Amino acid sequence: MKLLKQSVMWFGVCCLLMVGLNVSAEEKKKVWGKDRSITQITDSVYRFGSDGQYGAYILTSEGIILVDGHYCQSNTTQWLKSELDKRYDVPVKYVVLSHDHQDHICHTDIFNDTAITVGHRNLLPHILREKRDSAVPSVLFNDEMDIVLGGVKVVLMFFGPTHSDNLIQVHIPEEKVLIAIDMAKGKSIFPDYRDMEVNNTLEVLKKLANLPDVDIVLPGHGPVKTQQNFIENGNYIKALRDGVLDLMVEGKSLDEIRKLIKLENFDDFKHKERWFDTNIVTMYHYLYRYREPNNRITPEEATECRDTRNCRTSGEINI
Repeated sequence: MKLLKQSVMWFGVCCLLMVGLNVSAEEKKKVWGKDRSITQITDSVYRFGSDGQYGAYILTSEGIILVDGHYCQSNTTQWLKSELDKRYDVPVKYVVLSHDHQDHICHTDIFNDTAITVGHRNLLPHILREKRDSAVPSVLFNDEMDIVLGGVKVVLMFFGPTHSDNLIQVHIPEEKVLIAIDMAKGKSIFPDYRDMEVNNTLEVLKKLANLPDVDIVLPGHGPVKTQQNFIENGNYIKALRDGVLDLMVEGKSLDEIRKLIKLENFDDFKHKERWFDTNIVTMYHYLYRYREPNNRITPEEATECRDTRNCRTSGEINI
């Protein structure tokens, strides 16, 4: 376990490695592509998915606007293409990528024969650098973009870095639907904050909770929700942030904080116990970069930390 005793700057990497190992073991046993479904939500909006994860599409008289693909292992994106070809006489005209995480956008390139791929401008470097198994967007936008197809208006909105620096929201105002992939998490604490801009996420959750013309919220995971979902998620993130920050200001180490903050303080979230510790670690990592303590690290301490990994903020991760 000595290899795990590293400075806080290595905690995010450790979490990813450990979680990756756990997921790989589970994936070997898992049967993918279970419970595939397509559900009509409103006149134009449909939800598709399997394995508890979902994307969506908007059907119009002139074509289809698809939002995201699916897990690579599920082959649900390929299944969806076959279903769309069988059900409709119009092609997929646009593929909208909600963000760069491959589990949501895998195999979207199979629509390249008919579709233009759209995403936020920050998404492209992630797609290229990580070599995502995904369509590569040819249309990029900054803050907001409208797609009007067959008389249906779809609004793509970026509110700044939240869950990644390129996550967007997809709004169909006339049908009062908001597609909020990986943002409408409610009482789920999965997975962690390794690439989240926490403070801005809290502000954006408030905006989404009060966004007009929204009756239905379609998350990337779990059942259909309402805007109350954003409030619940914001309450949890804020409580965890404030709890970790207060203890940091008191001078507590990460190991101490991990012992002091208890899941029972968040009773409604007990069903996600396995992720609570990584929530604390990655929140600490975020706040470590957010604040400047009065007792600054000395040059000697910095050198020792660099050379020996004997750091003031060191701790051991046990997941």
